[in-house]
Amino acid sequence: MIKPLTSLPDYGTKTDEITLYAGPCSVESEEQFFEVAECISDLGLSWIRGGAFKPRTNPHSFQGLGEEGLKIMKAASEKYGLKTLTEAMDSAHVELVHKYVDGLQVGARNMQNFSLLKKIGEVTADSHKLVLLKRGLAGTISEWLSATEYITMNGNDNVVLCERGLRTFETTTRFTLDISAVPVIHKQSLFPICIDVSHPAGVRDLVPSLSYAAIAAGADSIMIEVHPNPSEALSDGPQQLTPAQFAELVEQLREIAAVFGKKIV
Repeated sequence: MIKPLTSLPDYGTKTDEITLYAGPCSVESEEQFFEVAECISDLGLSWIRGGAFKPRTNPHSFQGLGEEGLKIMKAASEKYGLKTLTEAMDSAHVELVHKYVDGLQVGARNMQNFSLLKKIGEVTADSHKLVLLKRGLAGTISEWLSATEYITMNGNDNVVLCERGLRTFETTTRFTLDISAVPVIHKQSLFPICIDVSHPAGVRDLVPSLSYAAIAAGADSIMIEVHPNPSEALSDGPQQLTPAQFAELVEQLREIAAVFGKKIV
C-alpha cells in the first residue's frame, strides 16, 4: 500500500491572494493606456503596468515616451483607481519614476546593475514602494536572491521577485519559463514571487497555459501584457492579449485559483 506524502512541506502561495499586474508592454498614448486601464478596473483588479522607458535590444526600436508616459500612467491611476508599475532603467531616472508610480520594476537586463539597485533602495527607503526585481536572462536563483540585498540593505524590503524565463537552447518559445523557481524561492526566501507569463511565451496563445501553471505552482502574482490592438503595438505585439481575451482569461484564472482556496486581485 502506498503511503500518502503527508510529510512534504508546502511551498505554495504566501497568502490567499494572487495579484495580477496587467497592462501594455509600452505606454504609447493616453487613449491606448486608458482603454487598458478601464478594462483592468472593470475586472476589479488593482494594478496596471506599462513601460515608459524601454530597454530595447535594437536601438532603432521604440524607446518609450519617458516622462510623458509616466504622466499618462499617473492620470490613469487617478481616473481608474489603480496602482501603477513601471521599469526604472537608469539610476538617473529613479527619482523621476518614483515620483509618478506606485511600484518600480527592475528589468532582466539590470538584475545585476548594482548601482541601480542601491539607488532604488535608497530612493524608496521612506515610501517602501513595491520593487519588482526580474530574474536575469541567465541568472541563477542564488544570484537573483543576492541582488535583492542591494535593495533591502539600502532601506526597502518591499521586494517581489519576478521569474520571466531564461535564455536556453530552446527556440520554440521566446524564453524557457522556470516554473520550479516558484517553490524554490518560497523555500529559500521570504519574498513573494511573480511569474511574467508573456515574455517566456512570446506568442499570446501560450499565455493562458503558462498562467494556469503559475497558479498551480503557487505564484503570488502574475504579470500579463494587454494591448487594445496588439497588431499595431510598438513593442512585443505578438505576446499581448486584447482586453477581451484578458477578461476571459481572468475569469478562468479565478476559477482555477478557487480550487486552491485563493482569489485573484
